[in-house]
Amino acid sequence: MTRSVTAISALAALATLFAMPAAAEDSEQAPLPKGEAELAELLDGYQAGEPVKCLRSSQRDRLRVIDDTALVFRDRQTIYVNRTNSPRFLDTFDVPVFKLFGNNLCRHDQIEMYSRDGRFTGPIVTLSDFVPYTKVDTAD
Repeated sequence: MTRSVTAISALAALATLFAMPAAAEDSEQAPLPKGEAELAELLDGYQAGEPVKCLRSSQRDRLRVIDDTALVFRDRQTIYVNRTNSPRFLDTFDVPVFKLFGNNLCRHDQIEMYSRDGRFTGPIVTLSDFVPYTKVDTAD
């Protein structure tokens, strides 16, 4: 009995392995979810840098919430993207209220999402690292 279960498990693993390239081709052709497409359009012409743990107050003046995807901060020519621990709770119809543990906005700080009318609190989202994107110089 144990040998047949092991053989079936091995065959299932092989079948999965051979099916993976086809699945990868399908995923390449599938359109991006709306939020991911919006972020990709925003970052077109930008190159990612090394993630940073915190943003100073001057680096987070302009905030954009991209539904189900990320929080985007713009500081002059740099765009900082934070893919929170729960991006599915990000919604442009909600107002993010930041709960800082210091002067800077940092990884592990929390955001509570409120309804626009202020009557309902939503989920609490925790920040991750901020990925800076800078404009690629195309003057070559």
